[in-house]
Amino acid sequence: MIWFLKPNHLFLTRWLNQIVKFSNMNEINKDNTEQKILDAANEVFTQKGMDGTRMQEIANRAGINKALLHYYFRTKQKLFEAIFKRVFANAFPKISALMLSDLPIKEKISAFIDNYIGLLAKNPHIPAFILKEINRDPEMLANVIKSSGINPREVIEMMKKEMEAGNIRKMDPKEVMINIVALSIFPFVGRPLLETMIFENDQKAYQAFLNKRKQTVKEFVFNAILLK
Repeated sequence: MIWFLKPNHLFLTRWLNQIVKFSNMNEINKDNTEQKILDAANEVFTQKGMDGTRMQEIANRAGINKALLHYYFRTKQKLFEAIFKRVFANAFPKISALMLSDLPIKEKISAFIDNYIGLLAKNPHIPAFILKEINRDPEMLANVIKSSGINPREVIEMMKKEMEAGNIRKMDPKEVMINIVALSIFPFVGRPLLETMIFENDQKAYQAFLNKRKQTVKEFVFNAILLK
């Protein structure tokens, strides 16, 4: 009886191994396909915006058929939101954790500027993309950013506490937040105009300007609000 069962056990083991191997390959192929879709969608959405983008064009650029694209993302809206979440997911949770930590306010602001400008430098198309879409559906954009880890209300309350503690000047915390964001984002979104008018089409000089932007913004903000 034992002799009879051994071959069956061997056959069962091989069969199970094949199933696991096939399952792993499917997972790898699934990840690769989804990555191709997201990369293609990122390019098309950036060029044409939400309204100008067609799912067929994304499928063509990803090298798949439209039916497979809809299997991964049922609607253009879901794919659009996935692109934003993909960009913000890595940076914003870290920023949020830093801003709500027990670090001194100077270190918090420094970390925010480093991470925010770092995000823009790695994804220079994002600011212009956001400006295209901000009037179309601002609530959706706000929800995506909030879901990535940034809660403006918590940051405002943190700044109020710092003001009460005498660490920063008393002012509207919304003004502080907007000024930091504006100082960080405008050199990226305004690059075509600024590079032409102020830097006389010198791309290397403008890139050097961007490379120093973190330190410039920090010094400007610290001089404006810090009391200690």
